[in-house]
Amino acid sequence: MKFFKMIIENKKLIFQLGKNDFRNRFASTSLGSVWGFLQPFIFMLTYVIVFQYILKTGAAGNDPFVVWYIPAMAMWLTLNDTILKTSCSIRQYGYLVKKVVFPIDIIPMITIVSCAVVGLFLIIISIAVCLCFNYLPNILILLYFIIAAYAFIIAFTRLTSAICTVVPDFAELLSIIMQLVFWFTPIIWNLDMLDGGILLKIAKCSPFTYLVTGIRQAFISGNIITEEYGFYTLVFWAITILLFIWGNRVFKRTKKDFADVL
Repeated sequence: MKFFKMIIENKKLIFQLGKNDFRNRFASTSLGSVWGFLQPFIFMLTYVIVFQYILKTGAAGNDPFVVWYIPAMAMWLTLNDTILKTSCSIRQYGYLVKKVVFPIDIIPMITIVSCAVVGLFLIIISIAVCLCFNYLPNILILLYFIIAAYAFIIAFTRLTSAICTVVPDFAELLSIIMQLVFWFTPIIWNLDMLDGGILLKIAKCSPFTYLVTGIRQAFISGNIITEEYGFYTLVFWAITILLFIWGNRVFKRTKKDFADVL
């Protein structure tokens, strides 16, 4: 496909601009890039203190709450931060669209690479924390869900980056949608609370639930990849592929209007 061929041909440019994007995001501060790691770390730590020590949620089943929670929140922060920033990436790099001949299709990938630095840092923190509780992650399952997460992000932002460029208000709507998705995704609550039925099946069909639950199961018991003969894995990849096809069509149709609206 032309999109993936363009990424391969421009991979060095993508990684270089992605690295610069991450550095420039905090260039005006004294600590610089340290803030990129410190902010999500403090956010995760705050939730641990609130839910385990103040609200006394304790644990999920027989597992410590922190082991159950940290990987899931790391995945969510990666998804949320990358989706929101990448969706606005073409507007951020509007000067590349208007003034020079530049492969516009790779612009969202620049932001994805920039955000991946923090995302991978959060995964490393999750591994370190879980090891402190003698929970060793299944590396193969962990790698699978990291790959699945970025496949979904690319597919999802292929659509949202195009829409946010031609309809700026959609960026604000997307931010609200992601806040709602956070509370409807089992990050700080357990799927078992739904007590089965249609609501549980709908929740499990959500790509966000699949990714959050899956990476959690890389550290504790369970394997959603093959659960119920892999049904939810098939649903996840079907949604991801359909999103990419839809997003690719929208991106191609609206690309010609980007320079006019920026």
